Amino acid sequence: MVIPPKANAEFVCQMEDVLDVYKRPYDSNTRVVCFDERPKQLIAETRAPIPMSSGKPLRYDYEYRRNGVANLSQMFEPLAGKRRIKVTDRRTKKDWAWCIRELVDEIYTKADSIVLVMDNLNIHKKASLYEAFEPTEAKRIADKLEIHHTPKHGSWLNMAEIEMRVLSRQCLAERMDNISRLDNEARAWAEKRNAKEAKVNWRFTTEDARIKLKKLYPSIE
Repeated sequence: MVIPPKANAEFVCQMEDVLDVYKRPYDSNTRVVCFDERPKQLIAETRAPIPMSSGKPLRYDYEYRRNGVANLSQMFEPLAGKRRIKVTDRRTKKDWAWCIRELVDEIYTKADSIVLVMDNLNIHKKASLYEAFEPTEAKRIADKLEIHHTPKHGSWLNMAEIEMRVLSRQCLAERMDNISRLDNEARAWAEKRNAKEAKVNWRFTTEDARIKLKKLYPSIE
């Protein structure tokens, strides 16, 4: 957990806004979705790994060849224990826009609105939709969204970041040399987690924040 070193009204305002979102009950018409991204370096072997044997793990040579970097976007619905992984060559405004259209048109077609929690990157804006689609289409998608940004130094408030750490530990630790394999592995991981309806046991509330992070709240004199 990284937090500002001193009182910060903007931080606590955005933090409490996100924590209020997490208190909402499940509503099939208004889906709460956490969104996060991370890069994955694609690495090829220069020598064949030595297979696992009795008492010895799979062994890799220290030398490798870089094959570029891919981007993983995760769309996680914490109340349902469902997630979708999308792998792309880059992380741009248009890539984000296409992910959001997928949310609206493929994943939550029957929902009236989607409540998005994500960090405050410059690409995570409704304006990005207008750089990817015609105005009518961009407005249609934007009207479905209710966006809540985590504060600076507050990405730990995004439950999708927790899921990303699980993904990294369970799926991304080994070397992968191409985007197709990365996509297949990430999708398989998501399907297994979805089958279990794996959720995040989120317990941190606004009341907790006002006690444990009291020093961040401005003093009123």
